[in-house]
Amino acid sequence: MSNKDIKAHWETVYETKNQDQVSWTQEIPKTSLDFISSFNIDKSAKIIDIGGGDSKLADYLLENGFENITVLDISEKALEKAKIRLGDKAKKVNWIVSDIIDFQPTTTFDVWHDRASFHFLTTDEQISKYTDLAKKSVKGFMILGTFSTNGPTKCSGLDITQYSEETLTDKFKNDFDKIACITENHQTPFNTIQNFLFCSFKRKEN
Repeated sequence: MSNKDIKAHWETVYETKNQDQVSWTQEIPKTSLDFISSFNIDKSAKIIDIGGGDSKLADYLLENGFENITVLDISEKALEKAKIRLGDKAKKVNWIVSDIIDFQPTTTFDVWHDRASFHFLTTDEQISKYTDLAKKSVKGFMILGTFSTNGPTKCSGLDITQYSEETLTDKFKNDFDKIACITENHQTPFNTIQNFLFCSFKRKEN
């Protein structure tokens, strides 16, 4: 699929489905919040949520006092939904509509969070663009959540790349040190189970 087709796909998903109709919905993104808490960062730290869509991570980060939050998603409709939900608080978040591999940040980030975006990259070229972007953009920590080798092979009708702790770590080993990895079962709104791998990383010193 071309980038244009992928964008159209996600706009349609968010135009036609509510949170209780998509598999990735989490009422409380506990694992992501626990990882972020473990970094012991200042409330002024720059945090970006890659493929955040209408996830509630930004809601909880704001509630916890974080002041510098960016949410990026390919779907403008997804971000519109998040803004409506947050109301006036949405003004405290920097919203970016972009395909991650086309993203050209003008700053670096203390925390790069990505739950279920990276695994949609299925070609060597796409993955290389992502890892290069992370190298340039992350000065602190990174959290990646992907489908594990025991997880689904598709999501929302699209192919994904499954990862083990070893294969995910290997993609970033030149520039990041692994801190910790866990697997967890995510229960979807329709009571199916998806096995995820979450890993945290710290940017290596130059």
